[in-house]
Amino acid sequence: MVQVWQERFKALKPLLKEYQTIVQQKHGWLKAPLWTLALATGAKSFVDNPVLGNTLFNQAGLHVWRVELAAQLAARRRAKLAKLLSAEDAQFFNQNGFILKENFLPNDAFAQLEQELLSTELAARETLQGNTVTRRIPLDYQSLPQLPQTRQLIAQPALQHLLNYVGSCQLQPMLYVQSILSQVRKAKADPQTSLHADTFHSSVKAWLFLTDVLEDEGPFVYVPGSHQLTPARLHWEKQRSIGAATADRMSARGSFRISEAELEQLGLPKPKAFAVRKNTLVVADTFGFHARGKSVRPSTRIEVWAYARRNPFLPWTGFDPSALPFLKDKIIPLYWWALDELEKRQWRKNPWRPVGRLRAGDPPRFIKK
Repeated sequence: MVQVWQERFKALKPLLKEYQTIVQQKHGWLKAPLWTLALATGAKSFVDNPVLGNTLFNQAGLHVWRVELAAQLAARRRAKLAKLLSAEDAQFFNQNGFILKENFLPNDAFAQLEQELLSTELAARETLQGNTVTRRIPLDYQSLPQLPQTRQLIAQPALQHLLNYVGSCQLQPMLYVQSILSQVRKAKADPQTSLHADTFHSSVKAWLFLTDVLEDEGPFVYVPGSHQLTPARLHWEKQRSIGAATADRMSARGSFRISEAELEQLGLPKPKAFAVRKNTLVVADTFGFHARGKSVRPSTRIEVWAYARRNPFLPWTGFDPSALPFLKDKIIPLYWWALDELEKRQWRKNPWRPVGRLRAGDPPRFIKK
């Protein structure tokens, strides 16, 4: 027994020495405890956190330990939430990583929602990535009083149940009207067109398309089954984590990019492009590999877009503070206020620029950085 513990300590010794090196960085004695505590959260940036991004730690399995534990807890939480869905929907999601519902709303209800969201001028922000502008109009305490049909959509238990199951928690999503305006200028390709996982654990995004989406006009793209943590995926995660801190910008920040050749090596199928009719709902686990399809011409895709991500290490499904009645419709304004404050203090540039009041389908206003 003594020999076993001696061997374990011998293996730990270089890791402890490496941690000591991190502590000895500038302000490391102050920041190292925070970097370490972040291991128990959804923190994902390898470049911003020297503990998460440490090559030696990840060779020893730090990243894959977090990935495995998060996946195990997500599976347990989903088992508790399975009663919210039909057996068919749950089985389809478990196999594919997404749920697709055509004609999600009755025709009359969708027509009214479409008219409301495409014709109403609302406060918006835009961000520019490569040759694409993404516009988001928050569905919050300021906009929702003007949008009765949208309030009915958000209140639908069927929508919330899908979000909860795919997100593996009872959660309060951020909700927007989102417009993707492709090829607004000559520039590098939109980085969102590269296949990627959003982070190291399950999280949910959803799209209720308000416009028809063609296969060559920037559709949502997903690799079926890529949300599953297979031995091949876990090995790939470990290899990527070892050099992640010096990888491409998006991977270094915790959103690993993957090539189609690597998909084949992982035993995964080719990506599926969601060329769909309006009134189609897609809810996806973005631990699975996905992207925004390339558009061969200037185009506009408009959708009600939902996003939610909670701490992946929670053993329970509920108790989401952002769902409190006095807070749930103020999350987006608070989030944007925080980003604005960080920029004012010159800590971090806010990519989301206010562009005034406009309609979802209006031409972009923010086309130069």
